[in-house]
Amino acid sequence: MEDFLTVFGPAQSQLLGFEQIIISFLFSFILSSVLATVYRWTFQGFSYSRSFIHTMVLGSLVVCMLILAIGNNLARGLGILGTLAIIRFRTPIRDPRDIIFLFACLGLGIACGAQTYTVAITGTVFVSLTAILLHWSPFASRRSYDGLLRFLVEPETEFQVPLDEMLRACCTAYYLIAVREGVQGDKLEYSYQVRLRDPSYQDDLLDGIHSLEMLSDVNLLMQRTTVEL
Repeated sequence: MEDFLTVFGPAQSQLLGFEQIIISFLFSFILSSVLATVYRWTFQGFSYSRSFIHTMVLGSLVVCMLILAIGNNLARGLGILGTLAIIRFRTPIRDPRDIIFLFACLGLGIACGAQTYTVAITGTVFVSLTAILLHWSPFASRRSYDGLLRFLVEPETEFQVPLDEMLRACCTAYYLIAVREGVQGDKLEYSYQVRLRDPSYQDDLLDGIHSLEMLSDVNLLMQRTTVEL
């Protein structure tokens, strides 16, 4: 029984001075602001939210406050955990990267509330540098520069050889995906799926195909993915 009271009783509660509390909150605010700034610099999505930046900083302060309130009292921690379990947060966060940044700020709040400032500072530096490095590096990028090439040609026209030479010069791969009648059957419409070697080859490919007089109504529609900008 004495061992149980020693672990769960108020004797394990850690009393902090006013200066220690202020220092913990200051560290939490400054470091979470650094992460929020890095997030804003490296943001690449479509729905930038100013309130999300505020949530990162305020969330770190709130978690820091909870950790300071718990101290090293296990019973108090279990009571706060049970209270927070009642709350349900249903705000949707679509980008997993946003969740990671928010979780990092909450981790900062825990570290600052536990007064492990070295861990908080080191973690902020490493997370920030990693986010910046991933932002500027081509790591995990799949920019293939796919496009859809369409043109009209009269039936029984020999155009395949010069067209293949032009496509091989500008594309890493190309595939014929459709052939159908156009202009009330007077011409055939060819559709190719092409993969350019580089976006600069787009103009070269169009100029080369326009130089083939047997082809008309040439159209190249790029299909770059909208999630990588």
